[in-house]
Amino acid sequence: MPHAARPHYNLTFAILALAGISYALLQSMVAPALLTIKADLHTSTTGVAWVITSYLLAASVATPIIGRLGDQYGKKRMLVVTLVVLATGTLLSALATSIGLMILGRVVQGAGGAIFPLAFAIIRDEFPRERVASGIALISALLGAGAGVGIVLAGPITERFSYHWLFWLPLGVILLATAATALWVPESPIKTRGKIDWAGSFLLTGWLVALLVAVSEASSWGWGSARVIGLLVAATVLLATWIVVEQRLAQPLVNMRMMQRRGVWTTNLTGLLLGFGMYSSFVLVPQFVEQPRSGGFGFSASVTQAGLFLLPSTMAMLVVSPFAGRLSRTVGSRVPLMLGAAITAIAFFMLAFVHGQRYEIYLGTLLMGLGIGLAFASMANLIVEAVRPDETGVATGMNTIVRTIGGSLGSQIAASIVIGSTEHDFTTAFAVSASAVVVGFAVSLAVPGREQVKAALARASVTMPR
Repeated sequence: MPHAARPHYNLTFAILALAGISYALLQSMVAPALLTIKADLHTSTTGVAWVITSYLLAASVATPIIGRLGDQYGKKRMLVVTLVVLATGTLLSALATSIGLMILGRVVQGAGGAIFPLAFAIIRDEFPRERVASGIALISALLGAGAGVGIVLAGPITERFSYHWLFWLPLGVILLATAATALWVPESPIKTRGKIDWAGSFLLTGWLVALLVAVSEASSWGWGSARVIGLLVAATVLLATWIVVEQRLAQPLVNMRMMQRRGVWTTNLTGLLLGFGMYSSFVLVPQFVEQPRSGGFGFSASVTQAGLFLLPSTMAMLVVSPFAGRLSRTVGSRVPLMLGAAITAIAFFMLAFVHGQRYEIYLGTLLMGLGIGLAFASMANLIVEAVRPDETGVATGMNTIVRTIGGSLGSQIAASIVIGSTEHDFTTAFAVSASAVVVGFAVSLAVPGREQVKAALARASVTMPR
């Protein structure tokens, strides 16, 4: 229970939500404007692709490291630092007149990925116990819903103003969130002693960069190319080395015993597969509805109209998340995770085989939002419930990374499948995404129940050094 003199938890939540929205918007807003950015900055298709890739890479590297620093030095302190860095990167991108400066700005922005694990940790420390699950569920929903809103807003903003406003508008939100965090978010009394694990940080950076570059460039280089295969081999070797090193250190960046807990690894694997599905939808749905009706499918939608097809998904995520939080309190977080995975799979199968009318796409994306909203909201709670309070930042940071890796795989594989832009290609891509989510549902069945998690955590608290 928070101390009586500390700010009310509702104020803390509002500030954390503002910070989360700012990052989530930047995550996806630029995607519909890539062709405009390419023309204005006189770059190639490969060059402009790095506007997305560099952001994902930086976010994946920074998220667990900053989450761990938050556990050690204070969550509020690191959240303020993260927001300042995010604002700096956003300003650079807003002012960019070359592709190099734009990519540099996006790399700096990637640090904002740590907002979510830091927010989860602050909620766990500051909220009354009965409010933790619903608070985490709502913040978690912002990651998916905010990305959907970004895609919806990108078209009108770019068409009526310019793509530079895709950065100027979020910058205002970031600055407001930074000031509010510094003034009103309390510093956590729960901290972890220790020093920075530089070896683990460098190895984590190495395998993430190798993996995500390989996945991001596979569609242009070819999945069987020497460069992609070489990067995947390097990622595998660095990952194995990282695991060995982390297991031998007394104070690792990421405790491998924590990652091996059944409640953690099953939730992370489910997150990987659901992330695959969610991000593939951001590629598939807009491209499908933009196809000319004269080809026998699609709806000849503009960029702005295509974004509106994802609006039901975004709204559903926000509406269903409080319900997921209530379910977590009453029956445990495992139930909404399984329910969400099942609904998401149904949505993808529907989009694969029933897509001749506009309302069918709207219904499919609505079901997708319901499913992903339930799953993502409960996923964050499952991770929080499975780790000690002083592990929250790094544990939820790793879960966010796993979702990002799944999203990178989903979006790139989807893009590779629909390269021919035939109806069969889209049907296959939706079916592949549905299959990945079905496997995610199967893995969710192995997630332990609440009592099993409590017992495992009690054993870990006894055997693991604090």
